[in-house]
Amino acid sequence: MHKNISTKLFGEIIAFIHNLYPKESSISLHEPRFIGKEKEYLNNCIDTTYVSYIGEYVNRFEKMISEYTGAKYAIATVNGTCALHTALKLSGVNPGSEVLTQALTFVATANAISHCGAQPVFLDSDETTLGMSPDKLSAFLELETVGKDNGECHNKRSGKKISACLPVHVFGHSVRIDKIKALCDQYHITLIEDSTESLGSLYKGKHTGTFGRIGVFSFNGNKPITTGGGGMIITDDEYMAKRARHITTNAKVPHKWEFIHDEIGYNYRMPNINAALGCAQMEIYSQFLENKRQLASIYSNYFNGIGVKFVSEMKHSRSNYWLNTIILNNRKERDEFLDYANKNGVMCRPAWRLISRLAMYKHFQRDNLENAKWFEDRIVNLPSSVRL
Repeated sequence: MHKNISTKLFGEIIAFIHNLYPKESSISLHEPRFIGKEKEYLNNCIDTTYVSYIGEYVNRFEKMISEYTGAKYAIATVNGTCALHTALKLSGVNPGSEVLTQALTFVATANAISHCGAQPVFLDSDETTLGMSPDKLSAFLELETVGKDNGECHNKRSGKKISACLPVHVFGHSVRIDKIKALCDQYHITLIEDSTESLGSLYKGKHTGTFGRIGVFSFNGNKPITTGGGGMIITDDEYMAKRARHITTNAKVPHKWEFIHDEIGYNYRMPNINAALGCAQMEIYSQFLENKRQLASIYSNYFNGIGVKFVSEMKHSRSNYWLNTIILNNRKERDEFLDYANKNGVMCRPAWRLISRLAMYKHFQRDNLENAKWFEDRIVNLPSSVRL
């Protein structure tokens, strides 16, 4: 690693970031930009009174995401966590089963598993991608699981069925998803991609979220594009798409006037007013994405020039660089830099506290998490908003 960063260098870094956003005295980590037809489309929702999930923008937004990602089907939801919950439920994740995921991610990943009554198993991060390590996944499957005659994969320690694997494309960087998919296929485990942060990110020319049976996106206010609150399920499986649309609409059976519901469903559909924002954002997302990639290039050249590690996309991938990330020497240096940056008008953040350390998840099974712990102590996320 590089030598310890001095307070003087802290000041130079903060000045550099202020120069990237010269019109902002206080620089946010990632704030939305509304420079398209957002107001026009929102006014249309109000004028037509179609502000709930029945409206033209919901269908239009789903079609835009489907075409953009190459997925056959897209189903809009109120947020990414609800989309994850739905994806897991439709994949057979239920009480008494387990889901393999990672400790270095936002808590919603594990919460969605818990909403199904299932238990997470936390695996380590990859040294390059920050997402789930295929090597650690392979080791866990080889040493800690056993196959059943019916083809199911079970955890030796708990005896529970492993229903799904849920890797996360962290900060917009794709995991080595082809290797993870091969392992899931080998062990008959359903692959679901938490691609909530990676709209516009590709791996070997294919969009994240399209490798597994289901992929999920988030359109929260801090994401690459926003609908205020919102999520999306994508899949090539027609049956899964129909089931997702049905249960997220309270499992309502179509009828001219009757209220008939044929199973327990959820009120998870995205309102038209949110989808209107999404449509306007998608119309200019190619500009946003190019802008963000240019910013990442500027950051990369600067930090590599001063000997600070910048997290770049790996070979064969194309990242949306949702959040630009540097790696400092240790937790002490990280905390000192975060304190200095935030006191000087530049919002920087550490990575999430590992989910395995949180009170409600600390008793669940995990591997040694050596890489995840290392990253937790050193990651700093930099301002990454589209520059106007």
